[in-house]
Amino acid sequence: MNVGTARMKAAEWVMRYASGESWFRGAYFSGSTVGLPDEAQLSAASDIDVVIATAHAEPPLKPGKFRYDGVLVEATYLSANQLSSAEAVLESYHLAGSFRTDTIISDPAGHLRTLQQQVSRRFAERYWVYRRCENVRQKIENGLRAIDTSAPFHDLVTSWLFPTGITTHMLLVAALRNPTVRLRYLAAQDVLDRYGLSGFYSELLELLGCARMTPERTDHHLEGLASTFDAAASAAKTPFFFSTDVTPSSRPIAIDGSRELILSGRHREAVFWMVATFARCHKIFAADAPHLQKEHEPAFKEIMTDLGFSAADDYISRAADVSRFLPRLWTMTEAIISANPDISQEI
Repeated sequence: MNVGTARMKAAEWVMRYASGESWFRGAYFSGSTVGLPDEAQLSAASDIDVVIATAHAEPPLKPGKFRYDGVLVEATYLSANQLSSAEAVLESYHLAGSFRTDTIISDPAGHLRTLQQQVSRRFAERYWVYRRCENVRQKIENGLRAIDTSAPFHDLVTSWLFPTGITTHMLLVAALRNPTVRLRYLAAQDVLDRYGLSGFYSELLELLGCARMTPERTDHHLEGLASTFDAAASAAKTPFFFSTDVTPSSRPIAIDGSRELILSGRHREAVFWMVATFARCHKIFAADAPHLQKEHEPAFKEIMTDLGFSAADDYISRAADVSRFLPRLWTMTEAIISANPDISQEI
């Protein structure tokens, strides 16, 4: 299926099941397909991201991933308060990219259309690019400070993993690229290659701990993850914000998508999302099937051992490594901004 057809079906779902609600304030496309032409083929390991603006100050749990007429859609609720002004969107690295082009599905009051026009005109201004990069840096720093070694193992892993992985987003934002989730390392390497900074990539992998992981070892860990994933998908009852990432419908992304990366020689780029998925599965086990957590824990701990973790205090020392790395990351970010021909270089 091509991207255009998938978008059409996702938009149909919005109009049929969301647009008639009293809290509905509009909807737009987001995520990795933004900017792709309609004729591009949608990978089986990709979904169509839709953001639904709501009147709620605190939106309910997102619908997440689901199949609609053959398309894997991921729907997220967002308070319309976060879209109050162009400036609020321009400084948010998660929000701004969706308004760089016309991604609007529905806009009853006309606010999203006006917002999109304002953001698109100023998106590439140097000032706002810097603000978004600072937004990334703050998210990394806040995440690293929040690591709690007394937390359950799966939560401890998550608290280290995501701030570490967000280092890739700073480079992507500087390059005016989509800060993708699952394929963030693959995208970051492409940016570094394009700007003549290829040697810097190994440092990102060292922080993650997978710089020297082999394809065979990664494939071994994927087998453990596949078994863990299937058990968690069957046992899940408690709703979490990520719940629909661990379902049979999402298996092509979490498992098959990782296998595609390994087979293509990008095994190290598969590690981030594999670890994230391991942790999410174990959070499901802790809530709904503790006996399965014990059964599948060895596979989870095995990949973390290969990434260099043997004790809880290792997460603090590895977080410190990321903190020490941030000044160098900022230097590379500034180099990309300065060299990026699409950024307005006036201050």
